Amino acid sequence: MRKIIFFCCLLFCFTANATALEIAGVTIPETLNTDLSLNGAGIRSKFFFKIYIAELYLEHPAKTAGQVLDTSGRKRMAMHILYDEVSGEKLIDGWNVGFGNNLSDEQLKQLAPKIMQFNAMFVTVHEGDEILLDYTPDTGTVVTIAGVEKGVVEGAAFNRALLSIWLGEEPVGEDLRDALLGIE
Repeated sequence: MRKIIFFCCLLFCFTANATALEIAGVTIPETLNTDLSLNGAGIRSKFFFKIYIAELYLEHPAKTAGQVLDTSGRKRMAMHILYDEVSGEKLIDGWNVGFGNNLSDEQLKQLAPKIMQFNAMFVTVHEGDEILLDYTPDTGTVVTIAGVEKGVVEGAAFNRALLSIWLGEEPVGEDLRDALLGIE
């Protein structure tokens, strides 16, 4: 009987480890109750500091940036903050650099009102806070910070531009882009 119990416990431990993903002590769910599946996750570091864990959830799994950006299904980019404090100004600066690096001047001009609307939603975040960027084709990108819904930015073009910050030609980090695409 002890052998059976031991074997079941051992099997449970191996099964739990095989399906659970943990990054920097944070458990990352493989699926969300909204039927989105984890496509990939990784850490955004800057100057040797771990800033946040990025998690990309998709309705339809993808292995290339083009597939993610061109697919019209529901998507979630989650950012779990690891750093003590990131000011709203630093977040906005980061967004603006990311947009600037991955959009043409014409795209920036067309999306300027939406980018301004998006930037206006950001506040200082602290370790343990989450930023959720949920895209639904009929609604747009819903921004939730530390459990508080801040607003919605409409349009597929905006969401594509937003995701290009991580997945575009000049992502915030190539290792992070590869991790989000599950091709580490």
